[in-house]
Amino acid sequence: MWALVFPPKRHRIGVTVPGVFLIGLAMGIGTAAYNTASNILFLTLSLLLACLLLSGLMSWLNFRGVCWRLRRPAAWRAGHEAIVTVEVRNTKRWLPTYGLWFDLATHPRAQASDPGPDLAKEKVREILAAAERAVTRGRVFLRGRIEPGGEWTLDWVHKPAQRGEQVLALEAVGSFFPFGFLRKSVGAGLRRSVLVWPAQVDYQWRGAAAAAGGTQGRRSARAGTGEDLLALRRYQTGDSHRLVHWKASARLGQLMVRQFAAESPEGFALGVETPAELWPRPEQFEVLCGFAATLAEDLFAAGRLRGVSVNGHRIDTRRVRDVEAVLDLLARAEPVGRGLPTPPQKSAEVPQAAGSGDPALQRAREPSHNLITFAPEGARGVTAYVDGVPTASA
Repeated sequence: MWALVFPPKRHRIGVTVPGVFLIGLAMGIGTAAYNTASNILFLTLSLLLACLLLSGLMSWLNFRGVCWRLRRPAAWRAGHEAIVTVEVRNTKRWLPTYGLWFDLATHPRAQASDPGPDLAKEKVREILAAAERAVTRGRVFLRGRIEPGGEWTLDWVHKPAQRGEQVLALEAVGSFFPFGFLRKSVGAGLRRSVLVWPAQVDYQWRGAAAAAGGTQGRRSARAGTGEDLLALRRYQTGDSHRLVHWKASARLGQLMVRQFAAESPEGFALGVETPAELWPRPEQFEVLCGFAATLAEDLFAAGRLRGVSVNGHRIDTRRVRDVEAVLDLLARAEPVGRGLPTPPQKSAEVPQAAGSGDPALQRAREPSHNLITFAPEGARGVTAYVDGVPTASA
């Protein structure tokens, strides 16, 4: 009862338009009842006030025993639809739950800063308006009823517009149950951090320039038709007699055949450096992040990605999880203050690539020095270089 009189923090009860009409009607009937001393009007007034009181009591019972949570989201992709899942459970033993809605919001994770006492009010309003424009809000409704001890899952489809760290928040849970006279809202305060990977971009790949690094494959740890011996195994029906290892067969008393290692195609390493003086335009910097992410995924799918370095953070890409770690780095990438040499240009000699003094980038180089670096092109474009030779552009 005390919770009904003094609701907990972030619990709000508001009056809807039908509720205002009901209260106004009750006041009018009450005034008429006192002036006329009519028992019928007093009974009508009692019914109206009982409906208002019963609405609040049933709304309180509807929320009681209801639990909710946000399912931990995976990484999102800018420009792609992502599904946010809210799980609701009714822990009451006898009463079902109806008519809930859930208010969700996403906004970029911003660094807290003190605006200072001398900041003008107009500037404060501009900052708050810009922050509000960056917030995306949504509401999902519970269309059915949750039985006692039952569960329900709600989905909200959200399309993030830009990469970076986002905060997903379940701000409030509300209901008009049962009559729509009162609006009850309970502050949820659930927050989850989620990464938004860079958007995929279209680019032009120049195959002739990319193949200039050499055509010699590298030894792989899987069986194939290369020239390097990988292992010996027992003879199986259908194996060529030329593969029989006669000395090992005589020593072991059974036919053994040679198994050679496969040769993978020539690979590339990506070196992404983001000095602020080289990437002063935010739109062009976003194209760089999306270009590097798309190129890394395409090269990995083709089996030609050996490693990626983002501002000195080196990742060897052997598994899908390694590529996801690269996308995480690109999602958090920002222009830094460290300078770089002039962007590489095509010449007869192999120039010093951007950031090549970094030991991590030195390790990322292949025997053919197939290191892909990036440089701005014009006001919006980005060009990828393989050892100084333009290879792709976005």
